[in-house]
This record gives sequence, structure tokens and C-alpha cells, in this order.
Amino acid sequence: MGCQWSEVQILSPRPFLRGFFRSSAPNNLFPHLAKMGMKILITNDDGVSSEGLRILAQKMGALGEVYVVAPDRERSAAAHSLTLHRPLRVEEVSPKVYAVDGTPVDCINLAVFGILKARPQLVVSGINKGPNLGEDVVYSGTVSAAFEATFLGIPAFAISLASRSNFKYGVAANFALKMARYIMQVGLPEGTFLNINVPNLEEDEIRSYKITRQGKRVFGESVVEEVDPRGKKYYWIGGDEQRFQEIEGTDFYAVANHYISITPLRVDLTNHSAVKELEGWKL
Repeated sequence: MGCQWSEVQILSPRPFLRGFFRSSAPNNLFPHLAKMGMKILITNDDGVSSEGLRILAQKMGALGEVYVVAPDRERSAAAHSLTLHRPLRVEEVSPKVYAVDGTPVDCINLAVFGILKARPQLVVSGINKGPNLGEDVVYSGTVSAAFEATFLGIPAFAISLASRSNFKYGVAANFALKMARYIMQVGLPEGTFLNINVPNLEEDEIRSYKITRQGKRVFGESVVEEVDPRGKKYYWIGGDEQRFQEIEGTDFYAVANHYISITPLRVDLTNHSAVKELEGWKL
């Protein structure tokens, strides 16, 4: 069934966001954004005010013209959701920086089909506050933004910092720039995007990078039940401290051993190895 696009309105900058993006360059987000060249789209699921987003945009400015189109608030675990049943509103919070009251996937679609005057040559999603390892990729808005860009035929990667505090964004941003340059030189396999996870370490503490496969978490009790002051139950999802299976070659294992993990993912979700087996079914 076809989708109907929500109405979009582009509004004037919000005062409380305008100050966050101000730089020494007059009326400009970052000095780098004035450079012309390849067009790069930056998004995330932590919101347009995220420090990781700002540092990533600054770094990507070395490659060309950067546009930021990101949710106006945190939308972690938004997965691949697309807003279809209400209008979307967009605010230009600074030149070439747009806040969307929707999901990361909304941001990609609005940027490509509405806001930008031409398709970007690259989409970078991040820098995420926290890892996106193993089954996280199913829920992650950061990863889903890169998925959507690839679905639309644009090279993309997601990058996350494997920590919950004291984020070393500069290390991840430096690697993102290196990866972006390489992708623009050699490209990516058709229908493939990258999920990158960076250990939260100093650069001299990171051993190297590894090409990995998706790992597996060890799930415990992930729903917490509580009772409010009026005696009614409420729930928190994700209350248990999650662990992972220590399997060499996986994203979890690489990050735990101080390697940057680069996992190739694809938009084709078909289990091709199972097709022949299922063709033999007699229902």
C-alpha cells in the first residue's frame, strides 16, 4: 500500500536552539559549512541539540557542504518509524540546520525530498550517545536513518560511541571523517550501509578497527514494574543491565577489546540461505 506524505511546515528559528548553534562566523552554524563541494547530510536520534551531532557536523565540513536535518528532541529507539498520521513541522534553527518534530527516518525523507535542493552524496548518522551493537540495530533511530538513506540510493553510515557518559566525541568524529573520505573514493556495495561503533577511549588506546558481524546480547528481565502513589501499576522497559555473548568476530567482541567495529548491514532483509529449504515445504 502506498504512503501519503504528511504536510510539512518550515518555521523560523527557535531562540533557545539558535544560541546552541552559534559560532564565530556571522549567521553561520560552523565556518566549514560555507565550503562548497560534495553535499553531506547529517542526522541522528539524540536530537538537533546533541553535542555529538554538532562535533560530527564540524568535522564533516572539511569534505564539503554540510546540512543538518535532525529531530527536535531525543528520539532514541524510534527504529524505522515514519510519521504518516499528522503534519510534520520543520524549524530552521540556523543556516543549513533544521529541526524536525519527527523521527530520524522522517528527517532523511524531508531532507532528500523537501529541504535540500539536490540529493546529498553522503549521509552520516550520529554520533550516537551510546552503542548500537547486536540487536540494538533493530531499535536504533541512528542506524535506521542510515538504512533509509541506503534504501533511497545514497551512501550512508551510522556511528555510535560505546559509552553512557564522559563521551569522547572527537575520537569518533575523526574516524567518521576518515570513513567518509574512503567511502567517497571507493563506494559501498550495493544496498549496503555501515554500522560503526567506537570505543570511548583516547585515540592512542584504540588498537585499530575490525570488520565485524552483528553480535548477540544476553537478555535478562528487561521490564520493570512499579506502583505509582495512586496504587496503579506502571512499567519501564529496559531496566536490566544487559550483557553480550563473547563471540570473536562480532561487534561486541571488537569494542570490548578496544577495536572500532565496522559492521556491514543491508537493506535486503531476506534470509537467502533459507529460501531453498523453504521451497521444499509441502503445506
